[in-house]
Amino acid sequence: MFIWLSILGGLVILTIGAELLVRGASSIALKLGLSPLIIGLTIVAFGTSAPELAVSIKSAVAGNSGIALGNVIGSNIANIGLILGITALIRPIKIEPKILSHDIPIMIAASLLFWGLLLDDGLSFSDGVILASSLVLYLIYSYINAHKKVPQETTAHTSRQWLSMVFIISGIVMLVSGGVLFVEGAVAIAQSFGISELIIGLTVVAIGTSMPELVTSIVAALKGESDIAIGNVVGSNLFNILGILGVTALIHPIISSDISAIDWFTMIALSFILLPLAYTGLRVDRREGAILVLSYLAYISYLVIQA
Repeated sequence: MFIWLSILGGLVILTIGAELLVRGASSIALKLGLSPLIIGLTIVAFGTSAPELAVSIKSAVAGNSGIALGNVIGSNIANIGLILGITALIRPIKIEPKILSHDIPIMIAASLLFWGLLLDDGLSFSDGVILASSLVLYLIYSYINAHKKVPQETTAHTSRQWLSMVFIISGIVMLVSGGVLFVEGAVAIAQSFGISELIIGLTVVAIGTSMPELVTSIVAALKGESDIAIGNVVGSNLFNILGILGVTALIHPIISSDISAIDWFTMIALSFILLPLAYTGLRVDRREGAILVLSYLAYISYLVIQA
């Protein structure tokens, strides 16, 4: 009974946290003259990726590299296939030219870098330095290109920026706590069925820690904040690879011997397929969203059959 309450309570907290985060982030973007896309790629993406960071570090230190690595690969697959797909099914997502020409290619490059570093069956301390440094460079690049010309807010509105920050911080805290509750309940159920660590990491933990991205992207899309929705997915994938695995490898080496070629292929293929989908009409429509969801379901079906 407690396990199901944990899952249900996690979902409720996630939903409230996502609402607060999107509301605070969109308000801050307007007040500071920043593009909502940049906010989605950075603040929102980091906030929704926090559960992945907590789970990956905890798993690696405990010697469960399968869960740590499977969590990130599975989350990146879920972010594009499941989350972006479901969000597009609910409401088509508009794509800014910038994310098509810069951020999606950077995400693809990060995925290929990740794959290259893991060819020796693990991520060492030096690999962690490379990944974490790449994240810092990306953040600097994003900051330099962040400002756009927007009307300046009045002093009265600017003085309420603290309220937007409270929304953002509260939203991130609730996303982390809700994500942890959901993951703990889901993992307990999966373990009771005797499912392996890697499969748990690629599916149950990956979907669980991706719930903040899912709820946040849906809330953002329903509010008409497409930039935050797509920025959240692309930014989260970048943070997962460069930030989460980078920081985790700095703390504890990660072993990757259990990862199969199909896992790599699916993650990189979905990253590449996002380019033509986004390029057609500069939007991801419902038909394309259905393609992404079906691709994700095909991958999960394969894992279940193999398990």
